[in-house]
Amino acid sequence: MVAAVEPLTAPVEPDEALRRIAFLLERERAGTYRVEAFRKAVVTVRETPEEELRSRHEAGTLQDLAGIGKSTAAVVSEALDGELPAYLETLQGKAKPLAKGGVELLASIKGDCHSHSNWSDGGSPIDEMVLTAVELGHEWLVLTDHSPQLRVANGLTAERLTKQLGIVEAINASLGGQFRLLKGIEVDILDDGALDQTDTMLGKLDLVTASVHSKLKMNRAPMTKRMVTAVSNPRVNVLGHCTGRLVEGSRGTRPQSDFDARAVFEACAQHGTAVEINSRPERRDPPDDLIRLAMDLGCLFAIDSDAHAPGQLEMKAYGCERAEALGIDPDRIVTTWDADRLLDWAGARA
Repeated sequence: MVAAVEPLTAPVEPDEALRRIAFLLERERAGTYRVEAFRKAVVTVRETPEEELRSRHEAGTLQDLAGIGKSTAAVVSEALDGELPAYLETLQGKAKPLAKGGVELLASIKGDCHSHSNWSDGGSPIDEMVLTAVELGHEWLVLTDHSPQLRVANGLTAERLTKQLGIVEAINASLGGQFRLLKGIEVDILDDGALDQTDTMLGKLDLVTASVHSKLKMNRAPMTKRMVTAVSNPRVNVLGHCTGRLVEGSRGTRPQSDFDARAVFEACAQHGTAVEINSRPERRDPPDDLIRLAMDLGCLFAIDSDAHAPGQLEMKAYGCERAEALGIDPDRIVTTWDADRLLDWAGARA
């Protein structure tokens, strides 16, 4: 069950107060600079002995620590005094449900097939993404950092992906089966429909989300062939943000790619590839008419956050609102399945 995180109350540890502020800022899509200030302060506070924090608080020298500024120092000071930091109290007071509809469907969501860490273009370490997923009530999360071709997003080579898989195994070992971090990737769909990672590496993953990130203005026929080839590949489990559109946000807007959606979704239905309902507000991809077409053709769906920060994991609320309004059967949404069912389905595709 994905749910809102319970508000913190006093007393609260300084690092937890800073974490929660960063989460709430990410949730409301605040600027990256503001969020990073609090995420960096968390690291500093955790690396500084409590005795030193208290002595600096009393001496008024917290801002002499690297990564601590005026706002973060105030949060640390108030927490050390046993108070609920005023900024945190304000943000918690402002926090409202992200979407009005889709509440029942959101409650049935158990995981997320599309998330990023600071191994590619995400803003937080893997363990922070996991901790927040646990706090939100997830049962599982697929880590899907980018593949090598997307250099602007620090995509993972086979060597880096191998190292990441070792970290995923270590995290799972530490969780004692209470939560499952699944091995994944958001692999680029290349111009000819091939996948931007070796077949050997893809075979080591639990789930693969495949997306088009380049040449989004490709002509209709080759784009259709490109996408059909990819979703027909037995290594691919989810087709990510299929139109590539942007409808708002700091990157501006971008029209959807031109392709034969019927042909692509028929291939998805035939091969058991789920169509992602990307919940990011700037994407809302696919548009409603294409979701209806995919429904009519018998496709499975994955309601994903495409989270690049912990506070964005809750954005699945937006996708649930749309899916519920469109009448999608929850059992056709793979993110409502438990991990065992998901892995059985994904493994059957390989």
